[in-house]
This record gives sequence, structure tokens and C-alpha cells, in this order.
Amino acid sequence: MSQPPFRLSQLFERTDRRSFLTRASAMGVGAALAACGRGERAEERAEHAGTAPATTGASAAAQDTTGHHRVVPGSPQNPDSKLDTALHHPHHPTSATPSVGGAAGVAYHRFDPALPPLTPGRTKQIHFIAREAPVAIRPDVTIAGWTFDGDIPGPIVHVRQGDTVEFTLTNQGTVPHSMDFHAAQIDPRTAFKSVPTGQSVSYRFKPRYPGAFMYHCGTAPVLMHIGSGMFGAIIVDPPSPLPPAKEFVLIQNEYYLNAPVNGIAASSYPKMLSTLPDYVAFNGRPSQYQDAPIRVKRGERVRFYVLAVGPTASCSFHVVGEQFDTVYLGAPPANAIHGVQTFQVPAGGGMIFELLADVPGEFPFVNHAFGHGQKGAIGVLLVEE
Repeated sequence: MSQPPFRLSQLFERTDRRSFLTRASAMGVGAALAACGRGERAEERAEHAGTAPATTGASAAAQDTTGHHRVVPGSPQNPDSKLDTALHHPHHPTSATPSVGGAAGVAYHRFDPALPPLTPGRTKQIHFIAREAPVAIRPDVTIAGWTFDGDIPGPIVHVRQGDTVEFTLTNQGTVPHSMDFHAAQIDPRTAFKSVPTGQSVSYRFKPRYPGAFMYHCGTAPVLMHIGSGMFGAIIVDPPSPLPPAKEFVLIQNEYYLNAPVNGIAASSYPKMLSTLPDYVAFNGRPSQYQDAPIRVKRGERVRFYVLAVGPTASCSFHVVGEQFDTVYLGAPPANAIHGVQTFQVPAGGGMIFELLADVPGEFPFVNHAFGHGQKGAIGVLLVEE
């Protein structure tokens, strides 16, 4: 008896593992990957031609005349962990469209890794704008970013344990976005809800624990939103300050890119699913701290707040020629281990690494999983006399 033709979307109609494996085995893994590749190539050909891929039925209804996906009545609006790694609903976007204008005039700049100082007062009012923007991640590579405040990563937030954070997100993008603070303990179905274009959401929270925490867009598919640039760091100080140090924030992320169109490379959801990135970076720009090292003076204590925001890869953080006298695995000043050469920060996590810069020289810092280190997760700590 003949079988009906296979549709790639069938793999994503349910998110349970048994259903996925049953469907994949019925068609053969190679055929599934080939089908996925054909879909990606069709998307890329359409982008090169300046047109959107042909769609029918509900998928066509989910696009406006520019090819952007819009909100469809009845589609999921709140984050859901079941949607984090699978395209569960056909109306969610799976490519960051390069509609942010040409690459001309987009200046490359180094992201300042220094932890910004605390501001006065115990109530912190923070307002971010979610919007598309071209971002130069290398002098020769500009991407179609989904951003908080127009850059990747978003602004570094610095608060104290117990501060009141009053946060507002306004969405000026073309698809729904949201904000998930890992430092918050709050009902995500209301606070982290997706915000339609032109609207805002506000909520408040008090960080219960100190440490280095990620924030990110939590709108499904979360993989696509983080992978397109919607992430950042919130650093929470303990009530009693840690010892004086030169403090730096390093946020590791990956990029998965299509071929550039009009000088701008869009993010690729199929590539994100493959987990084979084109670039891995600290603070959004591959190898930027090799070209412009982080500088400290001999005798200074150096404190790195290291986050692995992913969307998928962890960071095995190591400084060549040095050891960490202290690594805080959780809320400082507790949870410390000492005399550490390398320690892995999991995707979605953050840790604090300290060393005493008592030897002058150039000390590379790197993700010691070198397949990622050599794709850009590397920099230099320059210790000067």
C-alpha cells in the first residue's frame, strides 16, 4: 500500500521524542536532513532574489507583503519550555530577514567588557527596546540582528542583591518578543509574556541571589531569538562587596548565518538546529579582544563574569599561563573553589572567575573547547607593569 507524501512539518507537529523518532525513522534520517537542506536552500534562493518563499494556507496567512511573519490570532504568545528547541507552530519565524537595510554605513565597534558601576539608589528602572538592527560583528561581516537597544549583546545590567528592578520592554520589532531574566523569581506566564509589535510589558522583581545571570528573549522558538542576538547579562552584587578588582563581563554566544544578501547575513534556524556555528564570540564579536586586548596593571586582581548564553554551546573558560585562585560556582562569596585551571560554564549559566595578575605579559583567554575557541571565542588579557 502506498504511503502519503512526507511533509517536513510533520516532524514538528508534536514535540515528544517518541513521535519525532517514529516519523524520522519512517522516512530515513538522510531523507529528513535532505528535506531540511532543500527548505533552507529554497529560502536562501528566495532571499537572493528579493522575494519570500512561496507559502500556502496558514503559512501564507502568517506573512505580510514584505515576507515578515506577523502575529496570527490564536497562535501561542507566551514562552513555553516545550517550544524551546522545536518549531512547534507554523506561524513562528525561522529566519531573521535581512530587512534592516544595507550594510553600508554600519560601523564595527569593540564592545566594552568593563562591568559598569552601580548607580545610586535601591530601585533600578530599566527600559529596553526590542528591534531589528544591522550589527557589524566583524569589520567584514554584518548580520541582521534581533536586538535589545540595537546592539549585540544588550546592555550590561548591574544591581545589588535585594534591589528592586522595575523593568519595561517595548517591542519595535516586526515579530513578538519578550524578556526572561534568569535573576528573577517570578511567574513567567505573565512577566515573561510575548509582546506584540508596538506594545510594552512591565514588571518588577528583586534578585534573591548574587552572581552572573543571563537575560534573553523567551518567545518561541527561543533558539531563534537567542541565536539572532536577543541576550545579555545582569550582574548581581552580594550585600557585602567582593574584594576590589578590575571587573569584566564576557558573554559567549554563537552565530549561525545564511549567505549575505545586500551585504547582510541573516540568521539560519536550520543551522541552529545543526549546532555547528559559523562563529563563536565573546560579547558579540569574534576575536575582538585579540585585536584590542583587555588591559590591567601588574598586581591587580582580575574578576571575569563569564556567561554562556548559547543558544547551545557551553564555555570551558581558561586563561593560558594562569590559574584561577577562586571560581564562584554559585552565589558569591559562598560556593567557591580554588586553584582551578579550566571550568565549564553551561549554556544558560554564569560563573565568576578570579585571578591575581602578578606576572606581566600577554595571557590568552579562551573557550578551551578549541573547536569553538578557534571560531572566535578567544581574547588576550594584557598585564602591564
